[in-house]
Amino acid sequence: MAEAEAATYEEGEDEEEKREIGKLAVWTVTSAKPGNGVELMRDDNLETYWQSDGAQPHLVNIQFQKKVKLQQIAIYIDFKLDESYTPSKISVRLGNSFHDLREIRQVDLEEPVGWIYISLRPNDSSSVFLRAYLVQVAVLASHQNGRDTHMRQVKIYGPRTDVVRAMGHPMRFTSEEFNMYATIR
Repeated sequence: MAEAEAATYEEGEDEEEKREIGKLAVWTVTSAKPGNGVELMRDDNLETYWQSDGAQPHLVNIQFQKKVKLQQIAIYIDFKLDESYTPSKISVRLGNSFHDLREIRQVDLEEPVGWIYISLRPNDSSSVFLRAYLVQVAVLASHQNGRDTHMRQVKIYGPRTDVVRAMGHPMRFTSEEFNMYATIR
């Protein structure tokens, strides 16, 4: 079993070092109330939300066509608006398919309001990135023993790749003029 963490209200990593890769994936959920489907978690509107409809655990599955490097997941939750629908225990699992999922993080939340950032690195200071086809976010419990859950937004991040360095160029240029001529097309 993966390490358990206290409430993870850590800051998001530097925006220049990560990129949102959720648009590359297919998003599914185990259940949804009519009018509150999975698409509302991805619409960049903090007023809308996905609402589950059924027994726990409530699952959000993020499937990629190819194996991707994963850095962080961000979930927007608002206890003040959602009360008993607010997740209190979340498990994040990674794998190549539904059959080999492995728990990476388990997070306990106490009345969260705002973005919750969960690192998907083996250890938070590591420069190593885990790779997977499938990410699963499982809501194991909700506040006040609530049955269903609300998630207002979910974003998943991978590392921003430096194209010049990936091509084997040893230097990193800081001016746009130099970068224009750093590679041959």
